[in-house]
Amino acid sequence: MKKNDGSSYPESKPVDLLHQFEHILEADPLIDEVGFIHPSQFAKLTEEAGDATDIPSSECPSFWNRDHKFGVSTLVLLPLYNAAKLAFMAAIGEYKRLGPDVVVSDDGLESEVMKHSRALLLLSPDFGTAWNSRKLIVSKKQDLSIFMDELLLSELVLSYSPKSDHAWSHRRWVIKSVTGKCSTLQEILRKESELVEKIAERSKMNYRAWNHRCWLVSYMTRERVLHELKKSKNWAGLHVADNCCFHYRRRLMLRIFEDSSCKQENASAGYAIEIYELWKEELHWNETLIKHYIGREALWLHRRFLSLCWMKQFVTHVNDVSCNNEQKISISNDFGFFIGNELQLHHSCSSVPNNDFEDFKAQATFSASYMLWLTKQSSEFLSQHQEKLTAGNLKTLLSKVCPERSSLWDSLMETSDQFGKK
Repeated sequence: MKKNDGSSYPESKPVDLLHQFEHILEADPLIDEVGFIHPSQFAKLTEEAGDATDIPSSECPSFWNRDHKFGVSTLVLLPLYNAAKLAFMAAIGEYKRLGPDVVVSDDGLESEVMKHSRALLLLSPDFGTAWNSRKLIVSKKQDLSIFMDELLLSELVLSYSPKSDHAWSHRRWVIKSVTGKCSTLQEILRKESELVEKIAERSKMNYRAWNHRCWLVSYMTRERVLHELKKSKNWAGLHVADNCCFHYRRRLMLRIFEDSSCKQENASAGYAIEIYELWKEELHWNETLIKHYIGREALWLHRRFLSLCWMKQFVTHVNDVSCNNEQKISISNDFGFFIGNELQLHHSCSSVPNNDFEDFKAQATFSASYMLWLTKQSSEFLSQHQEKLTAGNLKTLLSKVCPERSSLWDSLMETSDQFGKK
């Protein structure tokens, strides 16, 4: 036995470790999670798994595999990585040397490249050459089942490295490659969306995961978009500080607008009103969250998006909406109701109790900032409600709750005054 920082490990050669590692991956194709474990935890894992076999105190295993969970000892990571890298570079070098026109018997060399690249990527997920080698071989074969295997591999990498750019990029490459060739694309998109949600639960503010989910929207049918909008509502309502999930909802809603613009000539009145009602419902839901969860900036940012779309898409272009005159009058009247509601929301959020609860101050700041922003989006809003806003004294409120930004508030109010004079 050799010693390394007081811990023992088997005297296995790096090549032998690599063979064991790759054998476990081949023997259990359903492995769905990989983790790197300190040697002291192996005995506990074995005990929890209900394995009666005792590990001799003089031995420290390199790998652990139960119930499709794969653990690798941290003590063997470096020699294992070096062995995997050497094996992969040798295989890909030989593959490229032979050239694309040479037929390798039984695909033996391609199998070597795929086997060693998988081992290497599970140890070093951002090894771009390994990902590219897999793209090269998978593209050559054009087998749907192999494409699906690539999704399984990248998901396995994401199980321990949820912010791996290369893994998420590889998934997008797979989806683009099978688009138009796969009848179950919408089912794949559903599973992709669920994967992002699962990863987001344990990896907070994971921009790469949510960016991937936003990218998926362009491949969704209208029915899938509406389903995702409904489904993501519960998750967003439980994670009100995570702006990523609201950004995803904004992407879904913009896709609905894109579809309506493409079909505008043939759009029915019912379809236009359906979108309009969807926006009203989202505004109401957002207001409920704002009042329930005090001082959450992500909710106010989402409201800016909803308000801007409301004014630009429904009010400014009300005559372009495919609906009858009564419905158009209703939309115009709703704009007046919308403005009045925003003023009431602002006043209800401007109260700061005499305590040290910072969230109320944050709520008042976000509310006043939102109203300043709103005045710059609509000259009609400013001209009709400038007196009410002055009565609210936005500048005084902002200077009171956030005095450290007084110069910023002065600048914003000056800009707002100049806007109103035009």
